Amino acid sequence: MGLLAVIRVRGQPDRRPEERTTLKLLRLHRVYHCVLVPDTPSVRGMLKTVEYAVTYGEVDAETLKLLIEKRGELKGRKRVTLEYLKSLGFDSFEALAEALLSGKVTLEDLPDFKPVFRLHPPKGGFKGSVKKHFSEGGELGYRGPKINELLRRML
Repeated sequence: MGLLAVIRVRGQPDRRPEERTTLKLLRLHRVYHCVLVPDTPSVRGMLKTVEYAVTYGEVDAETLKLLIEKRGELKGRKRVTLEYLKSLGFDSFEALAEALLSGKVTLEDLPDFKPVFRLHPPKGGFKGSVKKHFSEGGELGYRGPKINELLRRML
């Protein structure tokens, strides 16, 4: 079981009620917010419902490390620091990323850690339309490991 990074790309207008509910359940309240979810059949079903508002794919260890280091937040809008990680028993950001990917720990297990990452718009802009699916040359829906390239441009 891996982790999927889900990024909201489109806003609220023209969303069906079930799409709005699913986005709320995924905690994707704003454009360019990112969440990490486990790759399970139920989550895949939720992502199928909102695939025309989000893009998602499997995140790798290096990108996850950068995401936590640069965009991870604690309650009170504080940055995630090495002191915080050491208090949890992790000696580096890499160790936390590996533990998250292997399923040894979840984001809910980390005290005061916010589950949503606030990102910038991608450097260089989107390469395709934000109204078309990724398989059609757009930016929406499942993109597999290519999500890592997009995440790095949004950090």
